[in-house]
Amino acid sequence: MITIQQIKTEDLEDLCELFDELISEKTNYTKLVEVFQTIENNDNYIILGAFNEDGLVGTLMGIICHDFVGECKPFMVIENVIVSNRARRQGIGKKLMLEIERIAKERDCYYIILVSGEQRKEAHVFYEKLGFKDEKVEGYRKHL
Repeated sequence: MITIQQIKTEDLEDLCELFDELISEKTNYTKLVEVFQTIENNDNYIILGAFNEDGLVGTLMGIICHDFVGECKPFMVIENVIVSNRARRQGIGKKLMLEIERIAKERDCYYIILVSGEQRKEAHVFYEKLGFKDEKVEGYRKHL
């Protein structure tokens, strides 16, 4: 059985391992803990974990951003979506995405956005099945 809940301090080692799988390189655990401690009490950061009998098998982060245009409703950015290779195709990603969408609606977000690497075609099919639309916008990123 899969449960979706907020990530806690005791989950950070497992979270670090998931992120290693996400980016195919080691995540700095000490920095991860430090950053987590700075945001864990900030309601605008929602870090969800998917847990089964083996522990943490998926995660994502939603960030509530305030906006100044139109009705000035907030929007949500979704980042760091990963389901472990050992647990894919079991509906875990869908459960995570539906829960973060529920939270976004609860927080009166106007929309949610996410970006996905161009090469992640399988992930794109998954997002489209959940109702995300490829709006043919250009995404730009500048690494510092």
